[in-house]
Amino acid sequence: MPQNREGVAHHNSLYLIAAIATIFMTMAIAVQPLFLYENLNIARDNAGFINSNILVITEVIDLLVIGYFGYLSDRFGRIPIIFAGFIIAGVAASLTPFSAQIGAIAGVGGLAMFYFFRVAMSLGTTAVWPQLVTLAGDFSIPSTRVRLMANAGFMMAFGAALSYAVLMRIPQEIGVSETMLFTAGLAFTGAWLSIIFMKDVGPRLKEPKIPFDRVALLLRRERKLRLAFLSSFTSRNDIVIIGLFLMIWHVYFADLVGMDHAYVAGRAGMIIGVVGLTALISIPFWTAAISRWGKVAATMASQALIGAGFIGFALIINPFTLWPYIPAVLVGVGQAGCLLAPQILLIDIVPEDIRGSTLGAFNIAGCAGIIVLLQTGGILFDTWGPPAPFAMAGLASFMVAMYALYTMRTEGEVGEAKSALEAS
Repeated sequence: MPQNREGVAHHNSLYLIAAIATIFMTMAIAVQPLFLYENLNIARDNAGFINSNILVITEVIDLLVIGYFGYLSDRFGRIPIIFAGFIIAGVAASLTPFSAQIGAIAGVGGLAMFYFFRVAMSLGTTAVWPQLVTLAGDFSIPSTRVRLMANAGFMMAFGAALSYAVLMRIPQEIGVSETMLFTAGLAFTGAWLSIIFMKDVGPRLKEPKIPFDRVALLLRRERKLRLAFLSSFTSRNDIVIIGLFLMIWHVYFADLVGMDHAYVAGRAGMIIGVVGLTALISIPFWTAAISRWGKVAATMASQALIGAGFIGFALIINPFTLWPYIPAVLVGVGQAGCLLAPQILLIDIVPEDIRGSTLGAFNIAGCAGIIVLLQTGGILFDTWGPPAPFAMAGLASFMVAMYALYTMRTEGEVGEAKSALEAS
């Protein structure tokens, strides 16, 4: 773990890069419905399916590689993976505004090229953000871990809130394509910061293969680790579901209320920004709650809040009112807890030399959750209406909250799997 001035510099660089990575990921998803509508002329009838299908495809590919990225970070360090990911994401974002032209030249169409570039952007960010969480674990010890990861989580939430509350106004001012170029510049900035100001401090894994057996042993022995994985399955998609389906709801139903599409995209961005802002504000509360009541209890409470928020969205009939702000606050508070508690729980349990590999598996669970809930949500959106995806996500979060309650009642806060594994 870095110390003194060098440690402070590493921490500050980590916080800044975390914010940049989150802004890039959030903007790429938030701008997508507007880009497809205005630049590629995607009709409203199948907007839910196409938008969700794009994200599902990116998540399927991410699922195939995210665990391997974690293993590579254990073997060769976090920084090279972060740098390469930012570069890939930046190049893809730079080319996305020209999807129609490139697709025409390639003979595959603009939508197919957009699919390709979105996959590349997703691969890049998939290489980046899990390593940032791993670095937060590398830079900390148990006594400082909650605070350090809370600070990193604060900057991630700040990035998401800034994206929706402020930066989603950019399309109104300069256009959708120019907004994509702006996100590309963010990615290149992140690459530069990571290679200049960051340093690897974690131990290297000596095994020449992915340690599936050690990760599987941990999962079998530790119920709390299984809880963390389940929480990843449901909660990683929270801001994605809100960002995508609420944005589609606004953009494609604007004609019914006679509103401009770019304007309603900004309105949706404000609601989603409230989610990020609330998460930002509530992180200090969760920091104290985790320290006082434990990570399992915090996971249970945060999942319950998210479930209540999603059900609240599902009960809304007209999204162009002030009512969506109430469930947005609930989801934001819960999202902050799920951003911190499960990952801290995992890092406390897992040995240092397989931290990246286990976080990779943890993120595979998150990818799987996005695939299942987004694909199902897109179908529900088109068949049963906009509230349906939110109801489904709310029920999933309530189920994880019940499992957390069962775990909390049957086990203590700190498990013995890590020491048992190390002893073996």
